[in-house]
Amino acid sequence: MAAIQLGLVGYSANQAGSGARAAARVQSQGGDGTGAGQAAMSGWLDADIDAGGGGGDTTTATVTVHVPVLVPFLDDRWDVRRTATMPNDQDPQGG
Repeated sequence: MAAIQLGLVGYSANQAGSGARAAARVQSQGGDGTGAGQAAMSGWLDADIDAGGGGGDTTTATVTVHVPVLVPFLDDRWDVRRTATMPNDQDPQGG
């Protein structure tokens, strides 16, 4: 069970990274970063997505995945957090 639990931690970290990259990319283009982050991850994971805002030259998104716990003697909640930053799209007219 410990090996499966470690696998869940790794999988959760991977999914958090994918969600953060998708959220930051779509938000930097003016889209719904939160929705993109959720769509990029497995639906059964419990995650919080902060897609940030589109101010300045970059957009940063943070995804926190609450790792499912299988081993009964472990804490009841582990969190894995990943952050991604993407450059904001520039207006082709130079604005």
